[in-house]
Amino acid sequence: MVTVIVPAALRGETSGAGRLDIAASGTLRAVFDEVAAGWPRLIRRIRDEQGELRRYVNVYVDGEDCRQTGGLDTAVPDGAEVQVIPSVAGG
Repeated sequence: MVTVIVPAALRGETSGAGRLDIAASGTLRAVFDEVAAGWPRLIRRIRDEQGELRRYVNVYVDGEDCRQTGGLDTAVPDGAEVQVIPSVAGG
């Protein structure tokens, strides 16, 4: 089981859930494929039309930035925590 932490800004896409328990593990791609099956509106905020991470979304697996550890091919072991953090712009 993998836990996906959903920030407040995206909880509207999960009916208010802040944590999603995902059975898939192995890679971040596999985890997000399962998220896509259960929460398609959420995954559209995380991945683009080609299935890649949107550039304004940061994803951490057990505290490590996935862009530094293989992107969607980052290893996600059973029991891991995946945190999704959208960039916030302001001025």
